[in-house]
Amino acid sequence: MEQHKIPQATAKRLPLYYRYLNNLQHQGKTRVSSQELSDAVKVDSATIRRDFSYFGALGKKGYGYNVEYLLHFFRETLDQDELTEVALIGVGNLGTAFLKYNFLKNNNTKIVMAFDRDPNKAGTKIGGVPVYHVNELEERLSDIHVAILTIPASEAEAMTERLVGNGVEGILNFTPARITVPNHVRVHHIDLAVELQALVYFLKHYPLERENKKK
Repeated sequence: MEQHKIPQATAKRLPLYYRYLNNLQHQGKTRVSSQELSDAVKVDSATIRRDFSYFGALGKKGYGYNVEYLLHFFRETLDQDELTEVALIGVGNLGTAFLKYNFLKNNNTKIVMAFDRDPNKAGTKIGGVPVYHVNELEERLSDIHVAILTIPASEAEAMTERLVGNGVEGILNFTPARITVPNHVRVHHIDLAVELQALVYFLKHYPLERENKKK
């Protein structure tokens, strides 16, 4: 099935499935059931079966799913063999954490350069990634189509215009600002404060039941 026909909610879960299947292969497991996947990735088994059904017959009833086959399938689906280079804008505490982590568990994404307005950070390397002054962005940003924003919200809109003007088509926005982009540019907003507030709310008002442990 063509990628544009897959629901966006399903597409967002695919990397989660891929990561767990990769772990299973390293453990020497050859097959897995939808229920085992459900317990591991915290997605109900009916949703997993529905997600997989968009791609045809990936498993067999009574057998489950072949780990190696699924892993190969999702590797191709997620373009794991094709490296996507990413630029990071804003080398503060959060940006520095990203540079040191640099998506080490992913095969297809890597931060290759970072930008900051602090002249003391320009010319340094963090986690092996070169940091440039933000004034060099237009000069350095050729062939980079994905960027991470970890800058103050007040700077987000102007920086987004610069990024889009230099060919960036995907932005992972960690600022509270809701930036405006052209129709061909995709933005994923991640507001950590909002997510934490939502978590606390759900803890208070929608508590999960504890499992009864057998003695």
